[in-house]
Amino acid sequence: MATLLASTQVRQMLAATPAELHQAQEVVDLLDTPENHRLGLTTPHHEDLVAVPEELSKIVARILRIVASGGTVTVGSMPAELTTSTAAEQLGISRPTLMKMIDRGEIPAHKVGSHTRLRTSDVMAFRSERQARRRKAFEELRAPEDE
Repeated sequence: MATLLASTQVRQMLAATPAELHQAQEVVDLLDTPENHRLGLTTPHHEDLVAVPEELSKIVARILRIVASGGTVTVGSMPAELTTSTAAEQLGISRPTLMKMIDRGEIPAHKVGSHTRLRTSDVMAFRSERQARRRKAFEELRAPEDE
């Protein structure tokens, strides 16, 4: 069983044992063949194979690749809606900066009573878009000027 390295209310970091690393690599090797892109599950009392949907198979495969390479996997959960403080923390910005971005319409938010809330999916999408913009800007800086 994986070793629990750290835990909070909503997050756990797991490091695999050597046996789990080996098992993960075996599954990854099977998944990397052209005919095996989806996982299947069997229950202890049934011999029926239950196909795992492709989207979930991709998530599990990604986790297994990280484990197989010796990486540590962090598993966490977040509520569907975030407070402005939590959203700002997820974005790595201050709460006042986030409030200005909301006022400018850069990120969607809504009111629950007198409190501003943001959908977790909107915050994660904004974070991904911002990261992509930063990556693109960095690549443009790295590109030779004499092209």
